Amino acid sequence: MDLTTPVKYIKGVGPARAAMLETKGLHTVEDLLLYAPFRYEDRRNVKPIAMLAPGEMATVIAEVRSARVSGFQRRNLGMFQASFTDGSGVILHGKWFHGAFLQKILEPGVKVALFGKVEFDNYTGGLTMMHPDHEVLSDDEGDAGLHTGRIVPVYEAAGKVTARQLRGILHRALEAPGMADHLPEPIRARLKLLDRWTAVRELHFPPAGSDVPLLNSFRSPGQFRMIFEEFFWLETGLSLKKARAKVRTGIAFELNDRVREQIKKMLPFRPTAAQKRVLGEIAQDMASPTPMYRLLQGDVGSGKSLVAAEAAIIAIENGYQVAVLAPTEILATQHYFYFKKLFQPLGYTPVLLTGSSTAREKTQLKKLLHMGLAQVAIGTHALLEKDVEFARLGLAVIDEQHRFGVEQRLKLVEKGADCDVLVMTATPIPRTLALTVYGDLDVSVIDELPPGRKSVVTRHVSEDKLEQVWSFVQREIGKGRQAYVVYPAIEESEAMKAAEQMHAHLSRIVFPDLEVGLLHGKMTTDAKEQAMERFARGDTKILVSTTVIEVGVDVPNATVMVIEHAERFGLSQLHQLRGRVGRGGEQSYCVLVTGKVNDTARERIRTLVDSNDGFHIAEMDMRLRGPGEFFGTRQSGLPAFRIGDIVRDSDILELARREATTFVEHPPSEADLRAALEYIRDHWQRRYGLVLVG
Repeated sequence: MDLTTPVKYIKGVGPARAAMLETKGLHTVEDLLLYAPFRYEDRRNVKPIAMLAPGEMATVIAEVRSARVSGFQRRNLGMFQASFTDGSGVILHGKWFHGAFLQKILEPGVKVALFGKVEFDNYTGGLTMMHPDHEVLSDDEGDAGLHTGRIVPVYEAAGKVTARQLRGILHRALEAPGMADHLPEPIRARLKLLDRWTAVRELHFPPAGSDVPLLNSFRSPGQFRMIFEEFFWLETGLSLKKARAKVRTGIAFELNDRVREQIKKMLPFRPTAAQKRVLGEIAQDMASPTPMYRLLQGDVGSGKSLVAAEAAIIAIENGYQVAVLAPTEILATQHYFYFKKLFQPLGYTPVLLTGSSTAREKTQLKKLLHMGLAQVAIGTHALLEKDVEFARLGLAVIDEQHRFGVEQRLKLVEKGADCDVLVMTATPIPRTLALTVYGDLDVSVIDELPPGRKSVVTRHVSEDKLEQVWSFVQREIGKGRQAYVVYPAIEESEAMKAAEQMHAHLSRIVFPDLEVGLLHGKMTTDAKEQAMERFARGDTKILVSTTVIEVGVDVPNATVMVIEHAERFGLSQLHQLRGRVGRGGEQSYCVLVTGKVNDTARERIRTLVDSNDGFHIAEMDMRLRGPGEFFGTRQSGLPAFRIGDIVRDSDILELARREATTFVEHPPSEADLRAALEYIRDHWQRRYGLVLVG
């Protein structure tokens, strides 16, 4: 048996269990050895029964004295009960619900080790363990001593393969010959890290004197080494990817007086200092002869689209075209109207290409792009189709890029010869997540809102106070303002009021004298455009919507955002929705209406009420939901870690990034760098689920 041996050949696994293990990505012995326990139990407290005290966790070595199955007449739970003795003069009882199968295992006379919580049983007047972990002690059992009397690793079950069975399988897998250690020796020596094979063994079966709280905080020497290694190889791969991009030949855009004049002519207002700084960083990248790969982060309403428009002018004035890729038709349409308004005085022609465009429209638009007669193409996934060809693509702008897979981004970039790439997001990304998802990009942050903007006042109310909310909306509309009312679904589902039903209720019953509009994702593109135009013009006073308005909608006169069933939304999504108001000079309000909320939802709501800082909110969201769900869906940009956790282990991630950057920029030797390159080439895609592309 070696590290490449398929798991089915490990003693005690076989084809059926191997299939279950493979659902967890465990195909080989090495995969299995990198499957870390999620916690550890201290079962070293071995005591005679006579010394046990109610409330403690303890291990007992005893013999089965009697055993029987008893059933409850009404519920037929089939409880298995056994009594145990160890010669100390006191009897311990064990009880297992649905435990009839134990009759053939825990027979009188059998010697066992039990681990569990000791309780006082009022019925028998003695000591009891409910559902204790048990291990039959026999000389011929290969796994004797694995489950009790020691610090025991607890694994997430794989199908019907239990944590107990996994312990035995892992113990046998550790009989494989040792693992090669690919971590560069100078780094290992400087950080005083354990060698890989020792770290793996200690990960699964910690030494007898180990500190259990330290193990459960994942900071033992073995755990630290394995977490560091996982982050180090990811960050080294990203650093190499970044370094490789810098040696490619791109477009050196010229920043001349003509470009500056066109930007000045376009600007609708005086840019903020943050916008000027960020444009300077982008312009410097674009003037460089290597391709730009830059992430532009900015809170809602900070003016990212304006910066993207300025970057587009640099490309257009140098004779190139620009592609703007958006994840939804609503957002693509919003960008199209925005760019059209900005570019009209400059004589540029933007076109909109989405899935809803007719076949005839698509043919005409593709012809304009191919001939170079349209300078800006804005669209959804339709832009990625094979027959969409640009005469001379120089800049690709990807908005809300976490909603696209890496292969999709590559498809767009490949439509131009080493074109510059500007990635934008209005979802502020916590630093730890940015280091793992965007570690190969340079980052610019717009951390300032346009002048005159006021912080949105956020309030939380229960749904029994809805009438007061509608009265408040009525008062704001009386002042000449407008309002959004957002629901989490289109049709009635469970307890959720849906947008269509509530649109009917609000327009007929609550606000019969006002025009109430409706907007949701299942409407046609024309209907969506009409709904948005009527709201933007002020004809519609209240817009009832689903989350399609989450990004890209800009109506400065709208000052109220009512979100019903706010407990159903993620924190970042609530923050995005709130960002639809507060875009003018008037005071704006966000009202979060909830039903009964659990502790997690209450924490989300409280965070939003207390803070308008998108980065703080994003950090809290990631802590509450976990990095895998941070963007609302598990998306392909996020690497899959086996041991590391970017929230818990952010300090190790930072250390790994620093070490990886130094290693790539100043390798100890050519041989070390070459060995690292080979290791990453062999492990990158399988290990992290990422692609070595720009």
